[in-house]
Amino acid sequence: MTGAAVRQGEGHFAENIAYFARALRSAGLPVGPGAVLDAITAVEAAQIGSREDFYWTLHAVFVKRHEHSILFDQAFKIFWRRRALLEKLIAQMSPISPGGAKKEEKPKAGALRVAEALATPQSRQPEPLEQTEISARLTVSDREVLKAKDFAQMSADEIARAKHLINELCMPDDTVMTRRFLADRKSRRIDPRRTFRQSLRGGGAAIDLAYRKPAVRHPPVVALMDISGSMADYTRLFLHFLHAIAEKRRRVHSFVFATRLTNISRELTGRDPDEALARASKRVQDWEGGTRIAQALHEFNRHWSRRVLGQGAVVLLFTDGLEREVTDQLTFEMDRLKRSCRRLIWLNPLLRFDAFEPRASGIRAMLPYVHEFRPIHSLASMDELCRALSSRQSGRGDPRQWSRSP
Repeated sequence: MTGAAVRQGEGHFAENIAYFARALRSAGLPVGPGAVLDAITAVEAAQIGSREDFYWTLHAVFVKRHEHSILFDQAFKIFWRRRALLEKLIAQMSPISPGGAKKEEKPKAGALRVAEALATPQSRQPEPLEQTEISARLTVSDREVLKAKDFAQMSADEIARAKHLINELCMPDDTVMTRRFLADRKSRRIDPRRTFRQSLRGGGAAIDLAYRKPAVRHPPVVALMDISGSMADYTRLFLHFLHAIAEKRRRVHSFVFATRLTNISRELTGRDPDEALARASKRVQDWEGGTRIAQALHEFNRHWSRRVLGQGAVVLLFTDGLEREVTDQLTFEMDRLKRSCRRLIWLNPLLRFDAFEPRASGIRAMLPYVHEFRPIHSLASMDELCRALSSRQSGRGDPRQWSRSP
């Protein structure tokens, strides 16, 4: 394919690249006019000869972050398949036409968001405006529907609204007693040291009793998050949840792992959640990679356990449990992690399915070593997690009901 074919190609090829870039921008990718010109120049210089070459040429220009690859892939398949312009141009410009059509694959995560971005304004039905206020006792509001919706099925607009609802969640308010004491006039516990000091000020003629109470503080929250490809649709919103907890003056230590363990606690301390997640994305090198749970837990127990698991820490293990190689090391590291913290809560998106059974060997190996087993796939499940963290007793996510399953 020559440069003149790109500039003068049939079907307004450059114009369709601009339309494709506009669809990517609507789906949430930061694509500007400069990127469109760079894409046209890259296609002209690359001498495109196949669909795969065209895909990776545009991918190199438009995709700047790992998490944007899924959206780009779905947008490319939907946009160019619907118009069928790419195959026609390649067939006309190349003496050898591309191979037969591939079997249509099942839509992957992010397809709904991309399809919504590719829809024309005429095809989108505007939401009706309510003119009168009626009783809603027998209806369900959009807010309640959004809370129950799976993260993987949300559109770009719903994800933006979900981020605001996460900041409005009632964050956990659990406390633990420490060995220190605080002055309290309403307490019945006498403070001998302060009492003697106050009596010396008056020469010992009168003794004014001082009282104290045990000091309480929020226990630290330690999050171990799986960022492999199977968890991509849930990781970013869970990171927003951790950022919201940290903003409420809670001690949060965040670690992510796929093939390696990375501490992103400092990156999540920023005021703006989007900027905080952007800094975390730059530091992590294995987004959407494979899963090595045993190796990640071993590195955490060896280098970070004594630093962050003190003072009654609560550990949130965020993973689907689909380990590549299940060995005795996984059970050993899970047992060590459970003994090092006050509560170990396993958050698994697979629990959103009613017919879930722990048949995977990695899930069966990890279940006996957790205190609670909970789903984490929607805003409603996040709200239940906050309530569970605020109470001292275990909730309905008892792992013993799953450990009996085959």
